[in-house]
Amino acid sequence: MTPEAIAHEFDVIVIGAGAVGENAADRVVKGGLTAALVEAELVGGECSYWACMPSKALLRPGIALHGAQSVQGSEQAVTGTLDAAAVLKRRDEFTSNWQDDGQVKWLDDTGIDLFRGHASITSPGHVEVAADDGGTQHLRARHAVVIATGSHPSLPPIDGLEGLEVWGTREATSAKEVPQSLAVLGGGVAGTELAQAFARLGTQVTLVARGALLGSYPEEASKLVQAGLRADGVDVRLHTNTEHIEQNTNGSFTLTLAGGATVTAEKLLVSTGRHPAVEGLGLENLGFMSDDGKPLTLETDSSGAVKAVQPGDGWDAGQPWLYAVGDAAGKVLLTHQGKYEARATGDAIVARAKGTLTGDPADWSKQAQTANQHAVPQIVFTDPEIAAVGRTKEQAQSDGFNTSTVELPIAVAGSSLHSDNYQGWAQLVIDEDRKVLLGATFAGPDVAELLHAATIAVVGEVPLDRLWHAVPSYPTISEVWLRLLEKYGI
Repeated sequence: MTPEAIAHEFDVIVIGAGAVGENAADRVVKGGLTAALVEAELVGGECSYWACMPSKALLRPGIALHGAQSVQGSEQAVTGTLDAAAVLKRRDEFTSNWQDDGQVKWLDDTGIDLFRGHASITSPGHVEVAADDGGTQHLRARHAVVIATGSHPSLPPIDGLEGLEVWGTREATSAKEVPQSLAVLGGGVAGTELAQAFARLGTQVTLVARGALLGSYPEEASKLVQAGLRADGVDVRLHTNTEHIEQNTNGSFTLTLAGGATVTAEKLLVSTGRHPAVEGLGLENLGFMSDDGKPLTLETDSSGAVKAVQPGDGWDAGQPWLYAVGDAAGKVLLTHQGKYEARATGDAIVARAKGTLTGDPADWSKQAQTANQHAVPQIVFTDPEIAAVGRTKEQAQSDGFNTSTVELPIAVAGSSLHSDNYQGWAQLVIDEDRKVLLGATFAGPDVAELLHAATIAVVGEVPLDRLWHAVPSYPTISEVWLRLLEKYGI
């Protein structure tokens, strides 16, 4: 491409204007660089319109209602059920009715340029944007191109599924009506959350998973969620393979399960994982190829720089120019962790542009994504919730730590005041050599607000004998911290 063909130059070009891309662009602008965002859909991305915000908006009214029904006195005052239309209307408000005007204004106010269209990296540092009207614009990055394009749903290889107009999480979170019946394929976080949300809106829900429910979490925690689903009337079928799916003449779907049992539902939600959305970005122009038809993945270092990439136009041979953050990087598919990655990557780009960072950033520095390896917080927003951070016992042992665990039911004054018949569970994973926390899991109503304390303890490597002096207020559910440390022997 000749210099004359380049219409726009920026210090940094970010492909993908979701929450992660916005954070990357914002960070480099705050560092004194110029930035452009390229987006083919709505500014704000998946989380704002089809994932985090609308799914939690669908869940929250049912949790609030159940919370009132769980305490004598308020239980007698609550005599109705959820108003589905009002729940959907409130959900619409949280998505700004799928309009991105407010997000675009924020870009304008922040000084970030926006280009709408599909981006393709044509050569190192060069990005071509194909707009919906057929026009094309050419951009050049002086310091970095950042891929922040999120992820796509992964469809399982089930006979009959390909080509059917089933729900993914996007269709479920943006549904305009509540179906009479819903089959959910998948027992991960999204499938579990949406199964409960629709069950509480009045849908007859059947959840089918080929493995355990929420299998990446401790079994004691996932069992509490499973009990919560079944209390809401969800038919939970675990360790069950789906062998065939067909759509009936009336538009409903029938799943044939292993053993010959069938499930028929008005709608089918397929929620069986996601993969980085990096296809169609021109990465083949840089020598990247997928293996055996599998989705392409990008390997990044602790600053988010893509490894094994061609040197950039005008850059030193060892100077990174291509970065990937968030789901596109394929490390931790969580919005808050992607935003963390974006902040670290933005700071690394600024530091390299100013010559203050050479080589890899130091662990726990502002340019490094160190928490990805040590302290990823995550929450399942069901009722009851699961909140976890850091390593599980199995992960810690696999990583070579000398570990122990301490666990107990959450049964303290604060939990008994919170709701009648409160059911909860907590676990700490401990590094026995250093006497610090490697991980923590809490399960129960409203345990999400316990998580940041655990995250701080893990990131800060707070010694247990010092953590014992962090006195929990009485009477709160946080008193479980004291009980856990006492059971450990402190």
